[in-house]
Amino acid sequence: MAKKFDELRGKMSPQAQARVTARAKQAMDEMALSELRRARGLSQEALAIVLHVKQPSIAKLEQRTDMYVSTLRSHIEAMGGQLEIVARFPEGAVRIANFSSQGFQDNPV
Repeated sequence: MAKKFDELRGKMSPQAQARVTARAKQAMDEMALSELRRARGLSQEALAIVLHVKQPSIAKLEQRTDMYVSTLRSHIEAMGGQLEIVARFPEGAVRIANFSSQGFQDNPV
């Protein structure tokens, strides 16, 4: 019989629980577009309808490693999100405003 995750987690050491939590956070912080789409509960077909393209276009886009920022922005917005481009430096992060849909951002990083 399957055990509930909470029961299994309760038997883990605090160190093991911390490692699992860190790995889960990393997995949520980094996702491929296809994983993000599935996590949002969308099929390629549903996303294609919102973007007014055919489903194979979505499949092709999700396999790309390089694309226009405007294409990525449209894809993210069709999933209900907002794209932000942030440059991270040792002394801090800077949101790049050139790529926002309005050309500026109200909330600094």
